[in-house]
Amino acid sequence: MRHSVLLLFVFFLIHGLPVGAVGESGMYQYSVELTNYISKETGKAPNAYLWVPEGCRHVRAVVFTQMNMTEEMVFKMPSFQKRMREMDIALLWVAPAFSASWDPLSGCQKVFEEMMAGLAGQSGHPEIEHAAIIPFGHSAHATFPWNFAAWNNDRTLCIISFHGDAPRTNLCGYGTANVEWGRTRNIDGIPGLMIEGEYEWWEGRVRPALAFRMMYPESCVSFLCDAGSGHFECMPETAEYMARFIKKSLEWRMNEDGTLRRVDVRRGWLACRYNPDMQPSDGDGALTDVFHVGRRPAPAPYASYQGDSHDAFWYFDQEMANMTEARYASTQGKKMQYVGLEQDGRMIANDPKRHGGMVTDFHAGKDGITMHIRAVYTDSTHVSLSDDHAHNTPHIEVICGPLQKINDTTFRFYPYECGMDNPRRSYTAWLVAVGDGDRQYKRAVQPIEIRLPKDIVEAYYKK
Repeated sequence: MRHSVLLLFVFFLIHGLPVGAVGESGMYQYSVELTNYISKETGKAPNAYLWVPEGCRHVRAVVFTQMNMTEEMVFKMPSFQKRMREMDIALLWVAPAFSASWDPLSGCQKVFEEMMAGLAGQSGHPEIEHAAIIPFGHSAHATFPWNFAAWNNDRTLCIISFHGDAPRTNLCGYGTANVEWGRTRNIDGIPGLMIEGEYEWWEGRVRPALAFRMMYPESCVSFLCDAGSGHFECMPETAEYMARFIKKSLEWRMNEDGTLRRVDVRRGWLACRYNPDMQPSDGDGALTDVFHVGRRPAPAPYASYQGDSHDAFWYFDQEMANMTEARYASTQGKKMQYVGLEQDGRMIANDPKRHGGMVTDFHAGKDGITMHIRAVYTDSTHVSLSDDHAHNTPHIEVICGPLQKINDTTFRFYPYECGMDNPRRSYTAWLVAVGDGDRQYKRAVQPIEIRLPKDIVEAYYKK
């Protein structure tokens, strides 16, 4: 026994992981293999990874997400982890994903319940088996949070659809038809937050959310335009907004014994929808004529709102409504600036038809696992340098995948929970170049896909 413990300690010491960590990244303390599901991506069962805040004696709720993209960025943010620690909220990440739609006919509900029971037993936190859940998903996984809540009313603390979808949308991020709820199923009294980036604006995604509010007047649907952001990243201010939304949900919805009560929509506030100041796209690249200019009605308590309620979203209180308005004001009327990326002294080409716009291969340095790439200010083509920008140095952040940021120009391969046996995920990482805004310019972003060579990945795992 002593020999096994010593070997385990030496393994963690060599790999730089804390003792007690599971998975290669060292972030998570507990993991179980899913039952009754085999992933088409790997041909084996996915793994569920659980992070419990240090010192937490009783988990109040669990943020539940599945492997996709920006969810990783949010979970790894120290500021977001700090907020979850303050609220005794755990983080649960499943890789690969097992349900992008949350259609109960697929058996996902049973897989989920068995997963939670397994994690409760392994972690020593029995409350996790029946803990309140915060379903959270981005893009292709942005529909599942709404559908999860529809089938788990008494267990869903709140809902977060990130750069995503409206409830009951006809434009599901996963690309096929939505799940039918039936006549009686709804999410009344459950706080739900839809977030859409300013640079991915698409009226066709917003209108179903407004229509849903009218169809289900007891629903508590909030909306945030992620001003200064696109589809592929999460800025710290947005992570803080989501954390505040979760905190309000605890205060408004959770009883002392951990059970959940319905939120009365009439106790909240209403605030006008986001009005873009740039010509928005219809989602297919064609420009639309839905500019919304002029004076905005002021946020107000639900019963005294003076604007058109058909064009308004629900918020907990004045604080959340004002936070939303402040985000909108932070970019309104400012000039656009643009960022690009430079590798080996050359600008990386931008292809507007490509998912994310840019792609490059991992160019390893002498150690075989480190690459250098630099963010620069450009013109609107993203390939020619420009002096028309804010007085900030652009930087690069990791969105997802097996790359670790060393500094603003240096990124190192490191193995993480995805492993090396997922052809779709193991050999790809995503970064984002960011040019912060100022009083004159809007914030600028440019994502890029990094293709990792198999020999580097496989050699590392075979050590």
